[in-house]
Parts: sequence; C-alpha cells; structure tokens
Amino acid sequence: MNRLKSLKKFWKGKKVFLTGHTGFKGTWMSIFLSLIGAKVIGYSLKPDSSENFYDIVKSNKLIYKSIFGDIRDYDKLKRSIQKFSPDFIVHMAAQSLVKESYYNPKYTYEVNTLGTMNILNILNEVDFIKSALIITTDKVYFNNNKKKFLKEEDLLGGLDPYSNSKSCAELMVNSYSNSFFKKKKIFVSTARAGNVVGGGDFSKNRIVPDYFRSLVNDEKLIVRSPNSIRPWQHVLDPLYGYILLLIKLHKKQVHIGSSFNLGPSLINNKPVNKVIDLLNKNFDNKVKIIVNKKKEFNESRVLLLNSDKFKKQFNWKPKYNLEQSIQLTSEWFKEFTYNKNKNILKFSRKQIIDYLN
Repeated sequence: MNRLKSLKKFWKGKKVFLTGHTGFKGTWMSIFLSLIGAKVIGYSLKPDSSENFYDIVKSNKLIYKSIFGDIRDYDKLKRSIQKFSPDFIVHMAAQSLVKESYYNPKYTYEVNTLGTMNILNILNEVDFIKSALIITTDKVYFNNNKKKFLKEEDLLGGLDPYSNSKSCAELMVNSYSNSFFKKKKIFVSTARAGNVVGGGDFSKNRIVPDYFRSLVNDEKLIVRSPNSIRPWQHVLDPLYGYILLLIKLHKKQVHIGSSFNLGPSLINNKPVNKVIDLLNKNFDNKVKIIVNKKKEFNESRVLLLNSDKFKKQFNWKPKYNLEQSIQLTSEWFKEFTYNKNKNILKFSRKQIIDYLN
C-alpha cells in the first residue's frame, strides 16, 4: 500500500481542529489533511487583506468549516472546540515573525504564549480530546551561535520576543503534561521545524517571499544577514512529519509531553546567500542584493537542528534537499505568477501527491 492510500485509510472521517489555518503553513496543512480524508475545522484570524495562500486556493470551501476568531478569546475558542468535538487539535496559530516581535512584543507574547495556554487549558477542561500537537519553532533553544546541532534535551531560552514566547509555550506544555495530561491520558507533543520554504508564502521579512517580490518588481533585495546559517526545508517535509506524529499520538505510542525536532538533513543547513543563489538559478532575471548593515535587532547567526530522535522513532527523513526545495518553491511561484494558473489548488495538491509517491 502506498503512503497516500495508507494515510487515507487512517484519516478518513477523522475530525481535526486546526488553529492558524489561514496562514502559510496552516493552509498547506488544510490542503494536506483534506486530501487524505480528514474533516478539518479551522480557527484563526482573517487572512491578510493582501495576497495570501488561503484566499488563493479558496481554502474556506476546501475544509469543513472556517471560523475567524482570536486565539486569545478563550470563550469563543472553547465553544468552537466543544461544538466540533474533534479527534485532534493541531495548534499552529502564532505571531511567527522575529522582526515583528520586536515591534509588537506584548502582542507576540499574548498570541504565542497565552494562546497556547488557552489550548492547553481547554484540553484539560474537556474530556473528549486525547490527542493534540503544538507547533513551536527551531528558535526555542538557547543559542550561543556555536556550530552545534541542537537536540531536544538542549536548554530552551530564545532571546528575542518571538523565540522566547515559543520557549514559554514549550515550558507550558511540559507543565500541563506533568501536572494534568499524564494522569488523564491526554497525549500531547510539541514539534520544532526549521526554516520552511514553499509555494504560497507571501509573508513580509522572510527571505524567499521577499526575493519573489523583488523579482516581480525588478528591485534589489535588501538582506539583513546574508551569512546567517539556517536549517532550510520544504514545507511538506515537516507537515508529513506532523501527520505521522498525530497518528502515533492517537495510538498512544508517544510519551505525553514529548518534543521533536523535524529539521532538514544536516547538509541543508546553509547560509542565506546560498538560498538566494539557488533562487537566481531558477530565473533568468537575477535579483541583486543590498546588505542592510544597520542592525535593528539581534538575530542568531547560526541555527542548526538535529532530528535523529524523530527519524528513529518515526522512520521519517526529509525527502527534499535544499536545491529541490527551492526548485519546488520556484515552480509554484512560476505557475501562479507567470503561467496564471487558475487552479493553483490542483497544482498544490499535485506537489503533495508527488511527495507521498
């Protein structure tokens, strides 16, 4: 049985409450889960009024129901979960940009930390949900910028508001797991992916969508830290890992409160300028860069992930290397921007099917 059929066999009719479903990764997760037969209800803020993946693929028609709400609104969030009575909760809602966290630290903490607490507390108060996945980030670790591949047991403690708010979320999961979930047999895990790339990302202050905007507008690309090393991966690699992890949680085959890195292969930890070079190889009109030497805020120079724990427990490994990841992302962009593909949802689904095959 191939992977697609195997997933459909498990997921058919399963109900998933997905927070952050209007975001880049949330939309890909909605497409993925719907493709394999899950019944998805999304809870999130309305998508950005500018170009966004959620509206482009008409995700509101793709999933069972879309609820626009704030993750900080405890009463509305709880009512929505109780009404749907899901089998799983996947918590992706977040303020996900480092730069934005410096401009709006209070909001970042409220969404990323208190929003996660709302999910955990609702899990503790209701009796019918036994499986939940909390998505955090590779930036939860205390990072001294040494070329060390970070493991799950390494010290937490992101320094910027975004990273630190996600570290707080991890600590909350650990606390709720030990205080409540182990006794109640509620299987919860956290997942820490790397720097994700893929079609449909229109976020500002992210290198790949910023590159595409510069390409279309024939402008130079302003880069903050061209030599910073990051764990780059295609969006489908961690999403497939999340889906495998949810299955294991459902089958009670994962320790309650466990955390997992889902990063790329070690050789795909590359500097930003390497990503730009690979993008330029996919297009005739090369984008030139300007290095912004003014340091508005601190960012890690080196971030490396070790995913051996997840690989061993789940028989998972990243499918795409960095070159393939950038190529797939570029193909999606070309299809949407230059080929004017009116059915980009079909194209996105095909990328998922090709991944599973």
